[in-house]
Amino acid sequence: MENSIQSIPQNWYLILSSFMFCIGIMGVLFRRNAIIILMCIELMLNAVNLLLVSFSSYVGNAEGQVFVFFIMVVAAAEVAVGLALLVSIYRNIASTDINILSKMKW
Repeated sequence: MENSIQSIPQNWYLILSSFMFCIGIMGVLFRRNAIIILMCIELMLNAVNLLLVSFSSYVGNAEGQVFVFFIMVVAAAEVAVGLALLVSIYRNIASTDINILSKMKW
């Protein structure tokens, strides 16, 4: 039985990953909600993960998959810290709008 990830052409993974990364960049640049911005950053990290796994499978070694594991650990830590900060900010000012957060005086 043929490996399913190698039966799909490599350029399809590249196209899908670039499309996902562009959606993430557009979300970070144009959205004002901090939670959506965090989700778009996660989308960009997942686009990179998809590329690393596909190239790792294409080449035939597991180094890219090891990097994916570390990226997922960093992404989980980022989400935990980011959501904790957003919850504490939301409790103080009752909004997650970036425009309101940029006007705060610390």
